[in-house]
Amino acid sequence: MDTGEQPLNAHRAKALHAFPRHGRRGEARLPAVLAVLAAVLLYVALPERLLVGPRFVLPALELLLLVPLIAVNPRRMTRQNRLSRTLSLVLVALIGVSNLVALGLLIDAMVTERAGDGGSLLLAALQVWATGIIVFGLAFWELDRGGPVVRTQADRSELPLADFRFSQDENDDAVEEVADGSSRASDWVPTLMDYLYVSVTNSTAFSPTDTMPLSTRAKALMAVESIAALITSLLVIAHAVGVLDS
Repeated sequence: MDTGEQPLNAHRAKALHAFPRHGRRGEARLPAVLAVLAAVLLYVALPERLLVGPRFVLPALELLLLVPLIAVNPRRMTRQNRLSRTLSLVLVALIGVSNLVALGLLIDAMVTERAGDGGSLLLAALQVWATGIIVFGLAFWELDRGGPVVRTQADRSELPLADFRFSQDENDDAVEEVADGSSRASDWVPTLMDYLYVSVTNSTAFSPTDTMPLSTRAKALMAVESIAALITSLLVIAHAVGVLDS
């Protein structure tokens, strides 16, 4: 009865050896930098009435926070100290709060119709929505299992409790070609792209899809994102109908 189980275990052990998670390069820094830059550019392009203060103050502050993070881990994210961890969380929080404020101003502009150009508000709504996807993806990425550095550099037994359960976390009993990519077999951990996908699906379906929130903070963040995306969608539809009828 063990003849079928032994080759499978050997194959999974080989997969684990082929995809080591510890003592390696860590997650690439570039995707996170590009995500932050995209959020900054989307904010800079917003109409004046949706900005918090002068146009370039918040973007300059966000870029200022990004510089030391790149200096600590210029190519691969393998090092972390209390200051770098704090700066990364503050950066994400700053982008998130400014985007929620922009959403509030957008709602006010659409409801009161202070703007004569409806098209600019519809475009601004798309910018706010896209920024929300980016910033919540970054937030999920920063918080889950201790953040990107801890996820790749700490032993799995030392990782903090997970905020999200990915499909890879429960695929170890699936068919071999699926099970070999599971967390248990290959020591897989999520990267920024995985969290951005979670953010996209949550922002479009207004609910979890293939990835489930486990912690209270993860559920709270997903709830805020879903509500913000739903409000944006409803306002865009209503405003678009109003523009077409006028």
